[in-house]
Amino acid sequence: MDKQKITKMYEENVKAVYKYLFCLTHSADLAEELTQETFYQAMKGIDGFRGECKVSVWLCQIGKRLWYKELERRKRQEEPLSEVEEGLPAFGHIENDYLLKVEKVEVFRMLHRLDEAVREVMYLRLAGELSFAEIGSIMGKTENWARVTFYRGKQRLMKGREEWNNG
Repeated sequence: MDKQKITKMYEENVKAVYKYLFCLTHSADLAEELTQETFYQAMKGIDGFRGECKVSVWLCQIGKRLWYKELERRKRQEEPLSEVEEGLPAFGHIENDYLLKVEKVEVFRMLHRLDEAVREVMYLRLAGELSFAEIGSIMGKTENWARVTFYRGKQRLMKGREEWNNG
């Protein structure tokens, strides 16, 4: 593959891959790092791309595999408690941040309670702005499965939000 085609592939897909990885990681720095690694791995394995799906879907699948590897690596080397405490913000900022973000935190908490597949579909659709066909392809399912899963997840979130507002 020549340099122009590689550059075009990168320019057309980098935002979608980054958004997808950001949805998975919730970290801009990690999403950026994994996006770079995704394109590196894609260039190494471009000859293995059979064209059975869109390039963006193929790239997101690579990114997802890299994210799972990162999770495994993190699980093996848990941080000591003192390092975690050093990263915590000062108390005064916590109160302000909490008041400003309590609703957003609750939405993410409710999302976190969903099954992994439902949660991933919700992230891909809402933050990744992917179509149901693309989500189905990434997840190895049908477009209709992605639609139904998203709808059911949305219903659970709405029900949880009503309970939170009334409680």
